[in-house]
Amino acid sequence: MARKSNYDKFPFVAAGSAGECSVGWEAVAARLGPHSVICVECYPGVFTGQVIEGMRAHWRAQAIFFSEECLKSPEELRAMLHPLLGTDRVFGRMNGLTLRDYFDDAALGEMRIAVESAAAQGPVLVAGAGASLLTPLGATLVYADMARWEIQLRFRRGEIGNLGLNNAGEHFAALYKCGYFAEWRAADRLKKSLLPKIDYLLDTNQPQQPKLISGDAFRQALAHTARRPFRVVPYFDPGPWGGHWMEEVCDLPRDVPNHAWCFDCVPEENSLLLGFGPHRVEVPAIDLVFSEPRALLGEAVHGRFGTEFPIRFDFLDTMGGGNLSLQVHPLTEYIQDRFGMNYTQDESYYLLDAGEDATVFLGLKDGISSKEMVDDLYRAQEGAEDFLAEKYVNRWPAKKHDHFLIPAGTIHCSGAESMVLEISATPYIFTFKLWDWGRLGLDDKPRPIHIEHGAANIQWDRKTEWVKENLINRFETVCEQDGWREEHTGLHMREFIETRRHWFRGTVLHHTGCGVNVLNLVEGDEVVVESPSGAFEPFVVHYAETWIIPAAVSAYTIRPHGRSEGKQCATIKAYVRTEPHA
Repeated sequence: MARKSNYDKFPFVAAGSAGECSVGWEAVAARLGPHSVICVECYPGVFTGQVIEGMRAHWRAQAIFFSEECLKSPEELRAMLHPLLGTDRVFGRMNGLTLRDYFDDAALGEMRIAVESAAAQGPVLVAGAGASLLTPLGATLVYADMARWEIQLRFRRGEIGNLGLNNAGEHFAALYKCGYFAEWRAADRLKKSLLPKIDYLLDTNQPQQPKLISGDAFRQALAHTARRPFRVVPYFDPGPWGGHWMEEVCDLPRDVPNHAWCFDCVPEENSLLLGFGPHRVEVPAIDLVFSEPRALLGEAVHGRFGTEFPIRFDFLDTMGGGNLSLQVHPLTEYIQDRFGMNYTQDESYYLLDAGEDATVFLGLKDGISSKEMVDDLYRAQEGAEDFLAEKYVNRWPAKKHDHFLIPAGTIHCSGAESMVLEISATPYIFTFKLWDWGRLGLDDKPRPIHIEHGAANIQWDRKTEWVKENLINRFETVCEQDGWREEHTGLHMREFIETRRHWFRGTVLHHTGCGVNVLNLVEGDEVVVESPSGAFEPFVVHYAETWIIPAAVSAYTIRPHGRSEGKQCATIKAYVRTEPHA
């Protein structure tokens, strides 16, 4: 592309001064030194051994206790988890597990007595997942947090396994599945109860350079973030169909074969960087949702979704790559009954860019036989023959700024030579792949195919004319004034997300409508977001960047900035509908 990248890969929120952040084990231990009983509650995935060794080297403890010695045996844990995880390679079932369920009652009781006894003799350190279950009242509580993406990288490198299972080195899919459906849910339940009362937050993403801030500074930083525009830290990953557009636009290193994905706004997966002078404290963005749900989401959205962030923005890059897998997402009743999820993954494809031959597969052709199609899918899966997708599925030409709506139950996939901004509800793991074009994953193994699940969810009446009339470029002008135009672009009436596009050369006034807004700059080099009342500092956004406007912001303006002044820009905005679109 003939443009210089200005995409910011490491956005941060200025939160405090350098003096509020202690960096390195020596500084961390010195700051914690006056306390006689220190409890370091570790999120699963933290290198607890390095936490203990880092503290031991600089802080004299009369006794050290490793809470994970009280875990149930791997066999007991597998028996507990099996009904929830089953045997499928990808899918398990949501559940009410707590971290307490991972521990042996008798062992916890014995260690708790030992901790109290040792605390009477001198300084005591208790560390590990579940450490807060052991410590006496009055102990100094440190929460050692961990970015979800870093946990996944540690899984891939074989450095860690799942909590208590001694399974480091197993296939990434199995480790991720256990984390997603079990230990992360359990750990998050404990985290939500602890964040309001922790004395310190410890960033352990770089184990040899930990960063410690006070609990008050952490909570103040989150409260500050939830009342102004901000971005989470994007992460990029290769895939079997990946392309090369993001390498240019986002200025990525060429250290992998391609870049297929970017999670640019998925708070359960992305991190949030808090700036303390020159230091950056990295925390999971979901901590913000847990701590400031009303300010961030708004009363109505929080009332409906609880402490979940319901809107997802991500990139799918097939420029110079291949087709995504042919797929379908589950209907609401199916995902509730089979997997225990409250809502499903409705989505849409907004074309940030497209090559001359770009296409999107969407909906079924007229006159097809559902039985014949499913039979052909099974034959292709068994290797007898390729699945002829175009015999059954519409293939639509796609161009820049097209918007394809994909309510759950609609068969679809992005074709090659497309750069998709995917706007969707958040349950991103629930994709039923039907056909993967006969290729292997990056691990040289076939990717999981779920034809039975898929066939049970395909809406066979969503055929050519219906798709054309209901799902492709449903643009309606909502308002037009001098210098700007607002358009409704979706989503479908079955989907709870509303999307609006604004074209503008001047200043556009927006309002959150008492709910969280998520936006992306889809045209233009740079814009600035400002508060009409001066409630926050001007916030500059660059091309293709996604940003979040918390509900508490209320009114805000967007206008061209820098090299874009006087030029036409465009944003796409998503929010949760409070009433059906007419």
